[in-house]
Amino acid sequence: MPKRSEEMLMDLWMSLLLVWITCVPCVSVTPIIGQSKSTQTGGSAVVASGLGEGQRLLSRAKRGWVWNQMFVLEEFSGPDPILVGRLHTDLDVGNKNIKYVLAGEGAGTIFAINELTGDIHAMKRLDREEKAEYTLTAQVVNADTDEPLEPPSEFIIKVQDINDNPPQFIEGPYRASVPEMSAVGTPVTRVTATDADDPVYGNSAKLVYSILEGQPYFSVDPNSATIKIALHGMDREMREEYLVVIQAKDMGGHMGGLSGTTTVTVTLTDINDNPPKFSKSLYEFVIPEDLPIEKMGGKVKANDRDIGENAKSTYSIIEGDEQGMFIITTDSQTQEGILRLKKPLDYESKRAYTLKVEATNIRSEPNSGVPFKDTATVKIVVEDSDEPPVFSKPMYLLEVDENASINTVIGTVNARDPDSTGSLVRYFIDRHTDLERQFNINVDNGKITLAKPLDRETDMWHNITVTATEVRNHSQISRAIVAIRVMDINDNAPEFATEYEAFLCENGKPGQVIQTVSAVDKDDPIQGHYFDYRLVPEMLNNPNFTIKNNQDNSISVLAKHDTFRRQKQEMYFLPIIVTDNGNPPMSSTNTLTIRVCGCSKDGIVQSCNVEAYVLPIGLSMGALIAILACIILLLVIVVLFVTLRRHKNEPLIIKDDEDVRENIIRYDDEGGGEEDTEAFDIATLQNPDGINGYLGFAGF
Repeated sequence: MPKRSEEMLMDLWMSLLLVWITCVPCVSVTPIIGQSKSTQTGGSAVVASGLGEGQRLLSRAKRGWVWNQMFVLEEFSGPDPILVGRLHTDLDVGNKNIKYVLAGEGAGTIFAINELTGDIHAMKRLDREEKAEYTLTAQVVNADTDEPLEPPSEFIIKVQDINDNPPQFIEGPYRASVPEMSAVGTPVTRVTATDADDPVYGNSAKLVYSILEGQPYFSVDPNSATIKIALHGMDREMREEYLVVIQAKDMGGHMGGLSGTTTVTVTLTDINDNPPKFSKSLYEFVIPEDLPIEKMGGKVKANDRDIGENAKSTYSIIEGDEQGMFIITTDSQTQEGILRLKKPLDYESKRAYTLKVEATNIRSEPNSGVPFKDTATVKIVVEDSDEPPVFSKPMYLLEVDENASINTVIGTVNARDPDSTGSLVRYFIDRHTDLERQFNINVDNGKITLAKPLDRETDMWHNITVTATEVRNHSQISRAIVAIRVMDINDNAPEFATEYEAFLCENGKPGQVIQTVSAVDKDDPIQGHYFDYRLVPEMLNNPNFTIKNNQDNSISVLAKHDTFRRQKQEMYFLPIIVTDNGNPPMSSTNTLTIRVCGCSKDGIVQSCNVEAYVLPIGLSMGALIAILACIILLLVIVVLFVTLRRHKNEPLIIKDDEDVRENIIRYDDEGGGEEDTEAFDIATLQNPDGINGYLGFAGF
């Protein structure tokens, strides 16, 4: 603390000395460099004095004010206000009633003026970093009337800097990185410190940088603050991170200057300077011969001290796999080499393999441009397994005629046990694929025979599954698909493509096409269909119709004359024989129905019924239907009327020859038993006329 006070006191005296040196020449040359803004041209003069009571007052003609900049030290905290300067005008002769007035920034609060003497004092402690200068206005007025005696003039009070602010690293602490093995002098990063002191005045803001911690690995440029590599061969694998402490000191680094520090964390980034290295020079794996394709048979690993992309390697088989039995891939997560099976193993053919595996960095070595490599030997022993039988083909394609007889041999499947012991094999049909039990198989030799008749038109293909099982181990089962194609024979006669019904107009012309007829056949001959059409023998010379071959497996039926009448014959039946080109040929007789109809002049069919001729001329079918409906309605009305009349004439009581006592009559009077002879009169019940009379009387 005493050292700090001595430094501040020394700075204060140096500042005072500088002010004194600056102010004296300024006052002396006032006529030349004065900064008065007054426009007055009178003969009065003013002198502005800086620090020190002993400075002499100078006068100048034709200007009321003579100004210089005033200075005041920042952070001055004496017991009394500090004198900044003194204003004086030549109107002040000692006995004139005048006073000085101060206005502007900080007037009355920070700066105060003695109205009589013109002395300006700083009333508060000033900080240049908060405000570096103040602009004020001075004026001389009448002490009694406040009437201005001189125009106002402006001047500046500058706060003089002292070294009271240390350097600061605003952006710190810093983090930087540089590749490992970088050359000496390689720039790492640059730091920047700021000083709030005046960079123009003195050396308060002149900074010099130095390194306090981080040698001998790094250095710093004292002026630019650039941190550089200072040691050769810095290896990330040995040490990855360094902490560097940088100091910035003002006053050009001289004694008494203030300082600030920051930290820079420097990380060495990785380069590919380490080769991959297998953890073992020899790997041994035992792989069962029934291992599925693409399944893993073993793992190898080449370690790399680098990190990231520089540590990644690819694996390859460079020797010992001439048959292409294996493939090795890289696990992107673990960087292991995964050895997989590319082709099926066979213990009986080859029982061991010796491979040479190479690991290669995916990135090249930075100096030579060649990637690092390492090799290892992999020995694979094939383990014998009890394998299931193997079919000679994975799929069999067989053919059979649809007219084949029962027990006909369709084909044979063959399977063998690949094991060295060679077990016998038994064959079976998976009945889930042959629900109709259409086929059988010989369990010993694999011959497939027909069990039921076939029909190609029902099922053209039969797909069944045949299993082969070892005799000594029934769990070893293999399967093969057998596709059986049913070959076609000509066993279906052709027939009309549809149920044709032709219409013939009465006013048609001879040779007019009545109907075009085509045929279909369920069979599917290799050479395609060809149909022959002909009339039955008894219709060859019929006078009404004939047929014409269209050369496209269809015929046209033609009319021979134009005298067809519905009254004469309404419908004709024309039998036609259709024959295919199969071996042997198949034929069928199909009948074409031809109706005679009435047509318009354009040949459009209007009516095909004979009854149409008996209709009155001029009445349409709709009119006839309306008349018929009216007649039916009249008949219904008549029937209802007759029925109502008959119900009206019926008597209320129907006489019956049977005894009235057989009818049950209910009434509400309570009888007196057998002795009650007045309850009803049996004679009255037996006499209906008496009842009618009674009813009539009651009605009366």
